[in-house]
Amino acid sequence: MKKLLIPLLLALTLTGCGETDANYHTDPIPEGRPQPVEPQDAVIEDAEYTCTFSIVCDVLVDCEELDKDKRELVPEDGVIFAPAEVTFYGGESVFNLLRRVCRQNAIHLEFEETPLYNSAYIEGIANLYEFDAGATSGWLYTVNGWSPNYGCSRYALSAGDEVVFVYTLDIGDGNGFLTEEAED
Repeated sequence: MKKLLIPLLLALTLTGCGETDANYHTDPIPEGRPQPVEPQDAVIEDAEYTCTFSIVCDVLVDCEELDKDKRELVPEDGVIFAPAEVTFYGGESVFNLLRRVCRQNAIHLEFEETPLYNSAYIEGIANLYEFDAGATSGWLYTVNGWSPNYGCSRYALSAGDEVVFVYTLDIGDGNGFLTEEAED
């Protein structure tokens, strides 16, 4: 039940306008944002592209709610993987890239396939897990400053994207990341 809480909260709190994906309980996709791609339908090409990728948990640096046994896992600056230009192949998802970056850099990654959303759910990165810093804490991802309202294995990468995995303390308020809507 706990593992479904975060994705359910995410689905309930992120809203927008556009097409709803009723098959996988996805809220409407905001106009002008990419539609999700079904992982089973993805075609991986030989063409190579680059994007910027990072993993951060800076909200945990001074977090009093963080489990005491986890404090030593948090880097001083909260950066697990500093922004870097990385290569991906056409048709790959954000999840494909996360798995590769973690594997190549010996960063622990734990996830679960979630049929309800037809996507991978990120439970933990670098041994920092959902709920380690409270009932609404966990991992989210952004692409070009937007936190998609569908799973990372359904987001097809494009050349030049900026992808950030961010640990948040409150999945409902967008803590730790930016959306274009919030900038306006």
